[in-house]
Order: sequence, then structure tokens, then C-alpha cells
Amino acid sequence: MTDPVLLEVGRVAKAHGLKGEVIVSLSTDRVERMKPGVVFHTAKGPLEIVAAKRHQERWRVQFLGVADRNGADALHGVVLLAEAIDDPEAFFVHELIGASVVQADGTQLGLVESVEANAASDLLVLDSGPLIPLVFVTERRIDTNELVVELPDGLLDL
Repeated sequence: MTDPVLLEVGRVAKAHGLKGEVIVSLSTDRVERMKPGVVFHTAKGPLEIVAAKRHQERWRVQFLGVADRNGADALHGVVLLAEAIDDPEAFFVHELIGASVVQADGTQLGLVESVEANAASDLLVLDSGPLIPLVFVTERRIDTNELVVELPDGLLDL
């Protein structure tokens, strides 16, 4: 049996107050990651959420066993890892890396090297050079690891 794929879903930004709470910056929009009982994998061992609530653009979190400011300070910068969520309707970065990007007519555009965050639409960074906004992906073919895109005229000429 292979180990599950662990994804970075956030990191501890700083301690908050004196009772062991921390501020967590999420790198995902999946807020179910912040429910009590969720356990993150970290370099310091597992961290289980006891309580969490939104705090401005981040989350104020209490982890099991972290009861004071010193414990919270010790978590500063800790990367929070979790297993991938199975959601057939969503695109996850780890699933897009290495996919072949093709137009509907079969024209190959390249392989996805990375995904770049962008306010309007995340961008597929292709090994051949172009940046393709994710909103132009019309189909994901899991069996052939292809992303089919429908691009507006002139996009690749920029």
C-alpha cells in the first residue's frame, strides 16, 4: 500500500494571545480543512484542531495539546499538510501538474509545469511557454491525463 499524497494546505503564521491559539494562513479555499477533529501532518508531528474560527483573512486555531503562548510560539512557520480531498468536480494543483494541454481540435500546447495564482483565474504554466487561464479548460480527461482548452482568438499571440 502506498502512502497517501499529502498537500500543503496552510501554515502557522504566528501565535495569538496567551492561551495557545495560533493564526493559520490557508493556501486552499476548502474551509472544511478547519473543522474540529481535522488532523494535519507536520514536521513536528500531528496537530489536531480543537477549535477554529475566521480571523480577518485567516483563521484563529486552537490545536490539541497547545495550551500556552510558548507552545503556540513553537508552531510559528509550521507547514500544515493534509490528504487530498476526493472531489471529481474540482481541479487540484497536484492533479494538473504534468497534464498535457490540448485544444479541442487535438493541437498540443504543452505540459503543465506549475499553476500560478492569479486574481482573475489561476494560470496553467506550460513547459512550452504560454500561460493559460484555468477558466478556458473545458474538459479533463483523466484516462489520458489531458486538459482540453477552448481559447479565444489571439490568446497565444500575446
